[in-house]
Amino acid sequence: MAVVSAPRERRRRGAAESLGSIVLVFESIVVFLGGLTVYGLRVLPAGIAPWWGIVGGTVLAVLMIAVSGLLRHRWAMAVGWMLQLLVVLAGLLVPALALVGLIFGAMWAYATIKGASLDRRNARLAAELADSNGD
Repeated sequence: MAVVSAPRERRRRGAAESLGSIVLVFESIVVFLGGLTVYGLRVLPAGIAPWWGIVGGTVLAVLMIAVSGLLRHRWAMAVGWMLQLLVVLAGLLVPALALVGLIFGAMWAYATIKGASLDRRNARLAAELADSNGD
């Protein structure tokens, strides 16, 4: 006889984690396309094969997707900021990537700062509700 257990309850994600993961996943698509642009324009320094642009864009995109799943950890938020900096620095190769980095960096800042504010507010409201529940 098989024992059927109740499904495991999913962990609740905060606003900062949810918004941050959305930004990183969408940015990963743009970063991959930016790698293709670096390859197509052949803007890497002499002696570096152009296909390294594709490799760089792919690696950065995969890192963004991986970090988006780890945002429950405080260190992953810091890694997200470093990834934003790398995209802005890619603007040294293709200036349009600096603009992309600034736009997504602003969205990342909003997601992490406003999301953390919403998380604190929701925790405070939940605590107030739990305190008043006994009355």
